[in-house]
Amino acid sequence: MAAIIQTSKLNHTYAAVDGGAVLAAALRGVDIEIKKGEFVAVLGHNGSGKSTLARHFNAMLKPDSGTVTVAGFDASDGKNAIEIRRRVGMVFQNPDNQIVANVVEEDVAFAPENLGAEPSEIRRRVDDALRLVGMYEYRTHAPHLLSGGQKQRVAIAGALAMQPECIVFDEPTAMLDPRGRADVVGIINRLREERGVTVVLITHHMDEVIDCDRVFVMSEGEIVKTGTPGEIFREVDFIRSLGLDVPDTVLLMSELNRAGWNLPLDALTVEDAAGTIALALGIRA
Repeated sequence: MAAIIQTSKLNHTYAAVDGGAVLAAALRGVDIEIKKGEFVAVLGHNGSGKSTLARHFNAMLKPDSGTVTVAGFDASDGKNAIEIRRRVGMVFQNPDNQIVANVVEEDVAFAPENLGAEPSEIRRRVDDALRLVGMYEYRTHAPHLLSGGQKQRVAIAGALAMQPECIVFDEPTAMLDPRGRADVVGIINRLREERGVTVVLITHHMDEVIDCDRVFVMSEGEIVKTGTPGEIFREVDFIRSLGLDVPDTVLLMSELNRAGWNLPLDALTVEDAAGTIALALGIRA
């Protein structure tokens, strides 16, 4: 399967705001490849570099050195920025930073209008995107009157209206309550399963990455671990040493093992964990 995003020896450093001393490097020689149709997650503590990496995927930042290739385009060349943003949409943690219009449907139409789409095509895209995120009935509402979860769904619809091949979600549920989180995670899964959209998810919530194809773990600007969710989370002590949590099911299995049990640590869902414990107790369905 072809790669849609690829970085090689990617480095990025932020300068101090006052133009003085250079701050610590945000990215250090990052090599990553994301294939078309994949659902990948990037995990890391605050300041690990994961959001900086995400912004390179959308040509919002340029490498200090190394390369970023998105859908075959060199992201370091400013002339490619529009083409890259046609293909890779971004959704951030605060939807208020993305909403630009006073009416929901006008906000969702903003990007395709700027890309020069025909009015009839814009109408089709807006309606389709709002239906997919469950916000069609709110199309004439004012965004500022919506809940946080509803605003985030509008932001996702705005990204969808560009018809991107990939959407990068940078901690999209960080400001939401459990119901809002569940709604957004459900939409992300639909994008992948029904539309074949490549999804890159940056998150602090470990339970949101259980269904990912691959997980990249970052620390101090570097990729320190790559694997499936099961492979990543079974290394409980390592993950926690980075200041991260593991899913509650894995934590439960780990604590039971410390008490003398001998359970595998790859049961990520509640159903799998219950089945594993039942089997260890000799209980069969």
